[in-house]
Amino acid sequence: MRFEKIQQASLAHYRRPLLQTPFFEASKPWIQNDTFIAWAGYSTPDVYSYTEHEYFSIRNTCSVFDLTPMIKYRIAGPDAERYLNRVVTCDLRKLKVNRVIYTLWCNDEGHVIDDGTVFRFGPQEFRVCSAERQLDWFLDCAIGFDVEISEVTADIAALAVQGPTSFAVLTAAGFQGLETLTAMGISHHPWQGFDVVISRTGFTGDLGYEVWIAPEGAATLWNRVMEAGHIRGIAPIGYQALEMARIEAGFILPHVDFISCNHTIRLGRESSPWELNLDWTVALEKGHFNGRRALIAEKARGIRRKLVGLELDGNKPAHGSLVYADKENTKQVGEITAALWSPTLKRNIAIAKIDAPYYDSTASLWVDLYLNRELQWERRNVRSWIVERPFYFPARRRATPPPLR
Repeated sequence: MRFEKIQQASLAHYRRPLLQTPFFEASKPWIQNDTFIAWAGYSTPDVYSYTEHEYFSIRNTCSVFDLTPMIKYRIAGPDAERYLNRVVTCDLRKLKVNRVIYTLWCNDEGHVIDDGTVFRFGPQEFRVCSAERQLDWFLDCAIGFDVEISEVTADIAALAVQGPTSFAVLTAAGFQGLETLTAMGISHHPWQGFDVVISRTGFTGDLGYEVWIAPEGAATLWNRVMEAGHIRGIAPIGYQALEMARIEAGFILPHVDFISCNHTIRLGRESSPWELNLDWTVALEKGHFNGRRALIAEKARGIRRKLVGLELDGNKPAHGSLVYADKENTKQVGEITAALWSPTLKRNIAIAKIDAPYYDSTASLWVDLYLNRELQWERRNVRSWIVERPFYFPARRRATPPPLR
């Protein structure tokens, strides 16, 4: 009997190798395009209707994004804080209960393995969310610590509710008390028979929340939020619209803006926190953590390159373009990792890796841009200059209480 069950499970996986999230059935009526991508073993919509419509719901009304595939770990036990503080670059001793912090974790050479968020639910209880599975690394680092580490990705459904009317939508959906929730804060809500956690976090750079619930309550949550948001312009969004918003927010992605040192093949392709321009995530003063010695040495000798924001002339995104120090394109000094003509900012923006010492330059840099026009390639030399990130940071993102629209 047990062998037959294993066979049936294997056959089901063969027929559908990617899992469906607990929100899938409830979201099906909203899917107008059968355009899906794979994310951490799940199938998730790339586009629900139209990318432009979804993008403007993030910036002008309210959007919902199925966040369930994000990898989640529960880390608890007597040594949980001491253990995590040994692994990540920030100082978790300063993180209060019911708060969230963005951080990195590195190998012994100070190269970034991954980035993510750490949720603190108690003195010795945390949740770590990351883009990729890191269980082997976390377990290897746990030797000698009294700590329990378990992956809980499938045990928690998550829905990102983002945009100017997100606060009004969640309030109308029955979640009270959000007016006092500050950015990177966590609140707990008994709702429809479920224990719901809401964090004021997100990947859009706008006012927004992430709602965490047991999978059994996912359909109820989806339907209630969509009903509450009907008069407030709510729309489900896929990955393409989220990608546009995260570039405007200046957020970075693994395998897009940097490569995890666990996946690099060629030497020199890995990145440090200094090179990713994430100095503020590193607390050298807290004592020993993975990669600390290497990071101190690198900071003393100087870095090879830095991830910076660029603004370009024109309105054509510079996807995958090279950056040069001179108009004649004789000296390459970097490459663009992500680019966008921002519909909200009306600016041509990009995230780029720029070599030393040009990442501190106030002079113009030049981007070698190729455009396909009616099956003919055109080459353009476009002026660019380094600007601060984030490109987009509305006041409502951190306003407490947020505007009720």
